[in-house]
Amino acid sequence: MRRTLALILILALIGAGVFWWITRPQPLPASALAGLSGDAARGRLVFWAGGCASCHADKQAEGDARLRLGGGQKLVTQFGTFAVPNISNDPTYGIGKWSALDLANAMIRGLSPTGQHLYPAFPYASYSHASLQDVVDLRAYLATLPAVATPSQPHDLRFPFTIRRLIGGWNWLYLRPGWVITGPLTPEQTRGRYLAEALVHCGECHTPRNALGAMDTARWLAGAPNPTGKGHIPNLTPAKLNWSADDLLTYLTSGTTPDFDSAGGDMGHVIDNLNQLPESDRKAIIAYLKLLPPRS
Repeated sequence: MRRTLALILILALIGAGVFWWITRPQPLPASALAGLSGDAARGRLVFWAGGCASCHADKQAEGDARLRLGGGQKLVTQFGTFAVPNISNDPTYGIGKWSALDLANAMIRGLSPTGQHLYPAFPYASYSHASLQDVVDLRAYLATLPAVATPSQPHDLRFPFTIRRLIGGWNWLYLRPGWVITGPLTPEQTRGRYLAEALVHCGECHTPRNALGAMDTARWLAGAPNPTGKGHIPNLTPAKLNWSADDLLTYLTSGTTPDFDSAGGDMGHVIDNLNQLPESDRKAIIAYLKLLPPRS
């Protein structure tokens, strides 16, 4: 009996050690951004491509008010409700004291400046593919935006999702390097892949998720249930989206479909964001969509 109990204890200690190792925060090295300097003009394009204002500004904000990133929106999921934080330049309530490396750790590794795991409701699973130069440029641009003295609200999550350490296990399972779409690509398709899979993070809405909330890359961009419970987010692969390149460009520019319907809701915000980018970027995204394998 003693031998059995001792063996159980040893196995439990080994299991706890393995869990602790797997779930540990893994920040970027301190030298990761060596030699990089930020350019706010380039960072402005990263800001709009990344859709920062769509979540971190007031949902009804328009014009310059979209640059007030005080947070406060609510994201309702099966795990609970996530409160979007203040990422304005306020040094107390926002990220005014964050360095470029702090922002890089958040976007690339899903970690706060204190080394705490962030929840993947913040789409770092996509942003992790962003270039470090783009992150440094984004930090330079965010520093030019207004400070908003609004405290971030706490999340309202169900147990055990309140245990942030578990997110380290999620990262170990699902935070993977590499692109979803591989193979020889033209420069335009390569740019489109970078935008769609990383900065614009199309997969976060248009790809189905598994029980743990990770994107099912085997059904990449094949459409997904709307988290609000209302309707379905469309399939972007050629199995369903058979619009011409010109039709797609019109839609991504004006929000008008070939049937003269118009984009609304969250997609309306995405189109507003994409309109801040050069037309060549919208065309690059279209070139990427055209090479997707059909998925039902």
